[in-house]
Amino acid sequence: MSYSTPIRYKIAEAEDVNEMEQIHRLNYQTFVEEIPQHQANETRTLIDRFNNENTYIIAKRKDEVIGMISVKENRPFSLDQKLTNLDDYLADDSVPCEIRLLSIKEAYRGGRIFYGLCERLVAYCLEKGYSLALISGTVQQTKLYKHMGFQSFGPLVGTEKARYQPMYLTKKNFEISSKVFQRLIERKEKTFYQNFLPGPVEVTEEVKKAWQEPAISHRSLIIQKVINEVKVQLCDLTNANYTEVIVGTGTLANDMVAAQLSTLKSKGLILANGEFGERLIDHGNRWSLSFENIHKPWNTSITIEEIDRTLMKYPDIQWLWTVHCETSTGYVYPLHQLKEVCEKHDVYLCIDGCSSVGVIPVDLKDVYLASTVSGKGLASYPGIAIVFHHEGILPNEQIPSYLDIGKYQASNSVPYTHSSNGLLALQKALSNPHAANDALANKICRDFESSGMLVLRGKGIRQE
Repeated sequence: MSYSTPIRYKIAEAEDVNEMEQIHRLNYQTFVEEIPQHQANETRTLIDRFNNENTYIIAKRKDEVIGMISVKENRPFSLDQKLTNLDDYLADDSVPCEIRLLSIKEAYRGGRIFYGLCERLVAYCLEKGYSLALISGTVQQTKLYKHMGFQSFGPLVGTEKARYQPMYLTKKNFEISSKVFQRLIERKEKTFYQNFLPGPVEVTEEVKKAWQEPAISHRSLIIQKVINEVKVQLCDLTNANYTEVIVGTGTLANDMVAAQLSTLKSKGLILANGEFGERLIDHGNRWSLSFENIHKPWNTSITIEEIDRTLMKYPDIQWLWTVHCETSTGYVYPLHQLKEVCEKHDVYLCIDGCSSVGVIPVDLKDVYLASTVSGKGLASYPGIAIVFHHEGILPNEQIPSYLDIGKYQASNSVPYTHSSNGLLALQKALSNPHAANDALANKICRDFESSGMLVLRGKGIRQE
């Protein structure tokens, strides 16, 4: 059989009449015509008695369903009707599901479709948190099931023409018994915690250990020393003059930037060509800032020339605020050129660096205000908001106390309760920073493009 047409593995949609009809016909072909478990009928379809409770995982070639397997979560299982004492074989703390109706069209048998269905099945079961899978394994395939890690229990069930062996599979046995499926499990479990989004990120064992240290008073000399070291590390990393660390998120850091801009009593310019640029516009509106904006559809380039023309058109603009790395599309603004155009028009530059600091080189020299967080490129746990500033800032009673950058500077970033766990973890993460560069991002983009995928990214992805 030729596989020039890609095979798709998916969860069947109950509202898709065509898919469900094909499932019922495939069910008939397997469990009536091939395995004489049910009576023949003129319609040549077999609707499973648990059809409304089944989740069907199917393999499709174009619009043709060529393979399927079902998962049932709720009791009673079909095995409950075959074994009156099923619970005697199950651990009290198990989270079981029942896997049934494995069926692959004869022309597509031989391994590939079976493994594809199993891979999708593994992903689904891990996502749902099942710890035990039950099957009624046809006796002809007992060897295969044992190879996969299934263990037999109880007596044979079924009829003389269709005999089945009750079997169960634990996650642990699945991993031990089959190298092929062990790789599937490892890959799928990693997918749940690692992806191409900016966070959450993996943290090192050293960072985990630091996070788990007993909590320390935020007023202690130890935490003051940690704060000082973290601030020096952050400034060294970004070439910034000042930085403040706050309990909070990137949204909080951007609210602090907006609060500080509100004290300038001047007009600004906000750039947006993705979700997070649009969030900056929202921050500006909520703080009643006066600003123009260059707002374009996602991943549409905003050129330095357009920014230059806008600043020439509105000479009263005194600040510019933009996301540095727009992670909704992968667009990266060329920071060096932004600095040049802002210097040309005597405009303060402010950036949201939440998804760029620690990932690619970020030079904050001459940047008026910038924000980032602990849980993305800095590879620590979320929970620490970070604001960089070019000039010293005094406390300002016009700003809500928790958002007053000047108050944090006056208190060495500890005007209120702080998280010693978050600070210690961030300190450890910054002690062993990975080399921030865009080489890996460019390699990933090239690899995706070479495989025929459409990659959305800004023209300015490479830093000047």
